[in-house]
Amino acid sequence: MDAPITPAPTASLPHWRVCEQARFSRDPRFDGLFFTAVTSTGIYCRPVCPAPAAKRENVVYYGHAAAAEAAGFRPCLRCRPELSPGEGAWRRGDAAVARALKLIDEGLLADQPLAALAERVGVGERQLRRLFVERLGAPPIGVHGTRRLLFAKQLLTETRLPITEVAMAAGFGSLRRFNTTFREAYRMAPRDLRRRPNESPDGDGNTLTLRLGYRPPYDFAAMLDFLRGRALPGVEVVDAHSYSRVIGPIEAPGWLRVSAWRGGEHALKLELHGPKPARLLEITNRLRRMFDLDADPNAIAAALSVDPRLKPLLAKRPGLRLPSGWDGFEISVRAILGQQVSVAAARTLATRLAQQFGQALPKPFAAGLEHLFPTPEALADADLTQIGLTRARADTVRTVARALLEGRVDFRAERTLDDFVARWVALPGIGPWTAHYVAMRALGHPDAFPADDLVLQKAVPEDGVRMSAKALNARAEAWRPWRAYAVIHVWRDSMPVPISQALGDTAQPVAAPARATKKPRKAA
Repeated sequence: MDAPITPAPTASLPHWRVCEQARFSRDPRFDGLFFTAVTSTGIYCRPVCPAPAAKRENVVYYGHAAAAEAAGFRPCLRCRPELSPGEGAWRRGDAAVARALKLIDEGLLADQPLAALAERVGVGERQLRRLFVERLGAPPIGVHGTRRLLFAKQLLTETRLPITEVAMAAGFGSLRRFNTTFREAYRMAPRDLRRRPNESPDGDGNTLTLRLGYRPPYDFAAMLDFLRGRALPGVEVVDAHSYSRVIGPIEAPGWLRVSAWRGGEHALKLELHGPKPARLLEITNRLRRMFDLDADPNAIAAALSVDPRLKPLLAKRPGLRLPSGWDGFEISVRAILGQQVSVAAARTLATRLAQQFGQALPKPFAAGLEHLFPTPEALADADLTQIGLTRARADTVRTVARALLEGRVDFRAERTLDDFVARWVALPGIGPWTAHYVAMRALGHPDAFPADDLVLQKAVPEDGVRMSAKALNARAEAWRPWRAYAVIHVWRDSMPVPISQALGDTAQPVAAPARATKKPRKAA
């Protein structure tokens, strides 16, 4: 059997035989890991495209949508490559490409040159370009341009937003520039895409609905379980089927709801109320991180299954993901509030803090969505002992708020895990457990590992003897770069009964065991 036409292989492109099998079987596990370009039509597709499979001799495989577009191919209007999950392993961790991709997601190349991106990740401009071409098959500017165009294509297809607002949401400086770029890349004007038959958007004129795709398997019920036990009344609502929350800024607040997409499609449904068009890409990127939608379960399982303790957990819950949080400051404050107390007690303190120092809405958006979480400015000099915090905890919260305002700590995408942890543990009241927990929940860092966690130290060994943090770190070396996923699996396995099964539609938070500040910590 002759191999299909294939460009120079990239590090992210599976072997062509794997690609062949995946596209013929329409295997969703490979969605976003490669794209199939057809030379006879000039179109590139996802592996799950429902169209009849092209002849082998007409197929070219690419590891990234930007590589296919750089070669002159247009995205399929049927399978819609803009719905593919992200690049999996290349978007995660401390590698220069992963950190650069996160900065591109934040829009850095929209108003800064490639040299600025290279400087932020600590490599030379030529080296960064070489790494991108080697790993993804396209240079950084190509990845940035494709990302903007595909997001615009999704908005044109799924929403009623005016084309001017679509251009703004996708990061284009002007409508003329957007129209020109779109026409050059896709050989049609944006308005022509609007004229094609497509699925009508859901909701009323005040609700914007978007698909957020993922690679199966995905345990959405387990994700909701984790978030439900920590949901902050007044700011968040988590029921049996969805997650909702109030979002800033204070000047123009809005709210969102995330649920499973109907019909078993491998996507979550995002319903947005009130955000400005310019914030849409930022919001979707935050949610993709928060719900861990770009993870590659196969790669994670392959790395962690080498440990006999983790292998059965991965087989039991193959769709378990790493739950992150909406806002880094909120997560860090809540981590501090959780020191020495149970999850339920920490949630009570966080509720008091949000009600006392957060911005109340003039009118609740919906039941349970009544105010914003307080900003660093609001807590930097606040008297937090009035809500029941110890003086030490109050000082730590204020210290973190001031450190963020002064730039001593941050949640910048180019930080490596070691750099992030070192900056945070330099603050009074912040130890390695808290720093790694914040890295897990605020950054979604796949390799964060709170080795001082008491649950991990008791649950990882199978002989009933608690491991020391040093021994646990040594054992976890084999789990890199996915140690945070091992943490989530062990924590989940340590729960006596899955919350979704125990509580159903009337779910209420379940407390975790108390944890100490100066001693090994328990899972938060």
